[in-house]
Amino acid sequence: MDQETIAAIATPIGSGGIGIIRISGSDALPITERIFTARNACNDATPSKDPSDLPVHSLESHRLYLGVITDPANQRILDEVLLAIMRAPRSYTREDCVEIQAHSGAVVLNAILGLVLRQGARLARPGEFTMRAFLNGRIDLTQAEAVADVIHAKTERALEVATTQIQGHLGETIDALRILIKDALTEVEAGIDFPDEVGDAIDVHRLNVNLRENVIVPLRDLLRHYRDGHVFRDGLQMALIGRTNVGKSSLMNRLLKKNRVIVTETPGTTRDAIDDAMSIRGIPVVLTDTAGIRDSSDTIEQIGMERTRQIMDNAQLVLFVLDATEPIGQEEIDLIEGLSDKSIILVLNKIDLVSGRAAAVIPSRIRSMPRVEISALYNQGIDALKDLIAESTVGSETMASPNALIPNLRHQIAIQQAVRELESGCNAAEEGVPMELVAIHLKEALEATGSIVGVTTTEDVLDDIFSKFCIGK
Repeated sequence: MDQETIAAIATPIGSGGIGIIRISGSDALPITERIFTARNACNDATPSKDPSDLPVHSLESHRLYLGVITDPANQRILDEVLLAIMRAPRSYTREDCVEIQAHSGAVVLNAILGLVLRQGARLARPGEFTMRAFLNGRIDLTQAEAVADVIHAKTERALEVATTQIQGHLGETIDALRILIKDALTEVEAGIDFPDEVGDAIDVHRLNVNLRENVIVPLRDLLRHYRDGHVFRDGLQMALIGRTNVGKSSLMNRLLKKNRVIVTETPGTTRDAIDDAMSIRGIPVVLTDTAGIRDSSDTIEQIGMERTRQIMDNAQLVLFVLDATEPIGQEEIDLIEGLSDKSIILVLNKIDLVSGRAAAVIPSRIRSMPRVEISALYNQGIDALKDLIAESTVGSETMASPNALIPNLRHQIAIQQAVRELESGCNAAEEGVPMELVAIHLKEALEATGSIVGVTTTEDVLDDIFSKFCIGK
């Protein structure tokens, strides 16, 4: 690992109450010694006349000290600050760390950072502080990734998921499963290396039952949690589809709780796709209102409808809006059936005009699809629609479990590989193939699960993960 001392601004640039410069590495304290002067304990209104009264190396760890940052080249004071020293290993990176809490503002923060760099530190790369925390063993890779998830969480539920990961629960679960795989591999390799003493003692049935029930089943549960819950982290692309004047724009405004889209009785008012971000039951959603589907000779409307079809292809969930006062047309039925490979909810709007009972007759071949009756105009059925969106997206079990372990895409791929290798190993053992082949499958499963927590992760993967962080984290 690079042993250079690194520094960066750790807070967003802009006007505010405070801005923080973070320094980490073996030279963090010597650099700070040269630029920080603590206030005199007897007179905190002025800098100490004798800096040796409170030299940086004598300051207590994990305490705040008032003082000034001074450029040693010209003795110019840059700012009055609070300074915290966190000595290794009790720091974020397990290295000596210093945090300078200055006034926020691009000029003053860059001036202090520039001074720190001139004293021998180098500018940190994106995510380098967290990478050092991982490489120095303070956190595993799942926790490191969760740091980014906390920063980028778009909803409180997304934050809950990230917080569960940052506490290390996923890493602990994977580590426990790796122990079971390693124990099975040790038993198999002992049988290979000492066939006379151990070979006949291997109980293949017991070995397979243990792997299937205690390793494969929990890994499959994690895969199910990814499928059901990854939208808390990644968000959901949801599209409003339907004929003109069925109330798509009214529904979008109701869900967003603002007048985002122009609503008129004139067909074809919405000619282009309009999207906006929102949260539904803790799920980050990008909702797109589309041009109504209808035959039109208007060139602009035709372009809008072509974009509607493209949005349908990319949407993860389609709200197909129907007018409850009119029978469903054949064009609508054909379009709904064409979306059979997608998650779709039928939304019967304008129920206020039919005394609460939708007049639209749902054909038998689409009657099994999830549906809800609403009045976008009078806010009827909107809560039921939100509940159905959440249930259709993540399932009721995941919604009810705030502490569910939800892997990310990288974890999912590694878990899938581990499951495949374990299944292949169990099948090979049952078929009586040489145990050397069984051992290969178990080693691959161990490698795959190790990559999740960072035990066997390549440098390229680490670089890719941490490059997505902001500088200063």
